[in-house]
Amino acid sequence: MSHVSEAAEAMAAVAHTITDDQLANKTPCTEYDVRALVNHLLFWGPSLAGAGRKESVPQPATSESDVDLAAGDWRGRLLALLDDITSSWAPPSAWAGETSMGTPQTLPAPVMGDMIIGELAVHGWDLAVATGQRLELPAELLAHLHDTMFAGVEQGRDMGMYGPQVAVPADATTLDRILGLTGRDPSWA
Repeated sequence: MSHVSEAAEAMAAVAHTITDDQLANKTPCTEYDVRALVNHLLFWGPSLAGAGRKESVPQPATSESDVDLAAGDWRGRLLALLDDITSSWAPPSAWAGETSMGTPQTLPAPVMGDMIIGELAVHGWDLAVATGQRLELPAELLAHLHDTMFAGVEQGRDMGMYGPQVAVPADATTLDRILGLTGRDPSWA
């Protein structure tokens, strides 16, 4: 099983139990409540899947806030999107060469793939803690994610993807170290 599929499955497990009355809950990702974070995932998800197929995917909405969670089954749409991301990154060809998220700027496919793993894992945690759940990620995925995030954290911060690092104890779990790197407080409640 790939790290993309592991991160997607973990997020899907969380999504299965989110109730509509939890959509207004705040998340550790300060700019988003649960609804806005699901909007974010639904808006950018097709581009994440398209990057694995090396194809540009037009966005169905003009902005994240235009995604309508009331239009149909948001949970079903999110789960289908996670499946699409997983299948698009499954072939070895997805990890070769350059790719993009529908913009002229390209990145090496392994870098983009690792960014997607981070997006799914960290936002999966955001959704989990915002709705009183735990995110279960395999130790091997967490070790890989820590190494790739640590290597690119300053670039991510410069791009506005991460906030200032949050200090964690020396004996913190790998997940807590990853969250601290992204600017999240692992003890957020």
